[in-house]
Amino acid sequence: MASDHLADFFNYLTIEKGLAVNTVTAYKSDLERFFHYLSINKLSLEQVKSENLTMYVAWLRGMGNTEFQIGESSIARNVISLRSYFSYLSKEYKYHDPTSNFKPPKIPKRLPKALSIEQILSILNIAGVDQISLRDKAMLELLYSTGARVSELINLNAADISTVTSDNQISTTVKLKGKGGKERVVPIGSFAVKAVNDYLTRSRPNLVKVSTQRALFLNQRGGRLSRQSAWNVVAASAARAGVGEQVTPHSMRHSFATHLLDGGADIRVVQELLGHASVTTTQIYTLITIDRLRESYSSAHPRSK
Repeated sequence: MASDHLADFFNYLTIEKGLAVNTVTAYKSDLERFFHYLSINKLSLEQVKSENLTMYVAWLRGMGNTEFQIGESSIARNVISLRSYFSYLSKEYKYHDPTSNFKPPKIPKRLPKALSIEQILSILNIAGVDQISLRDKAMLELLYSTGARVSELINLNAADISTVTSDNQISTTVKLKGKGGKERVVPIGSFAVKAVNDYLTRSRPNLVKVSTQRALFLNQRGGRLSRQSAWNVVAASAARAGVGEQVTPHSMRHSFATHLLDGGADIRVVQELLGHASVTTTQIYTLITIDRLRESYSSAHPRSK
């Protein structure tokens, strides 16, 4: 059975393609769903034809499926996972590839939602001086100061923060490990530096349970903070600040990029800071700033109406 090659395929994604753990986990989930569909329709992988794939997408949308229904962006990812899987089987094991004309649905581009500077400042304004408050403030300041993804933040080790002195100037940077294992070094602003230093000196030593712990951000049991916990910290801080809309770690990243471009930063510099492989991905943030210019023009210019 070709399903026996799943382990090989996942190793290929991890080792040869260098995909992140979360991406490989998503592929696994997509393929589990596909094999479930094959099972209930009594199909083997070798029997799959293009029309079966079309029916699979209809099933994902809810046709003849009372178990679940997923959105178009998730369907698009399922299609990409299957294309990658069948391409691998075709190259490595000479299987027929029925996905040559199997295209993911087109998803309309949604502009990322950036918070205002005032909203960001209110979220960052954590007044507590207890261990957890110091940790949370350091996390939030670092998210906004660097534009790090939440996975990059929680995977930081204490040794990834570096301070160097050059020409009588002190600069602090953080080494982030992004998608595909690509590393980048991002400078940290003074407010984030102070928050991180406060956490490292006044909080983290009390949270550490074993001397070999390398993780920068720790939970109350002394282990590495989880992705979900980081999300909860951001959401709770936003709620406490009275920011009504849903705020996630990615909201901090969107705001980081948008505020840089609003302030006149070069888009190529923002691309490097965000760790985008292509500047095209970064350009979506320029649409936000253009929209803001249009709004300002419409509301302020006497002959704009």
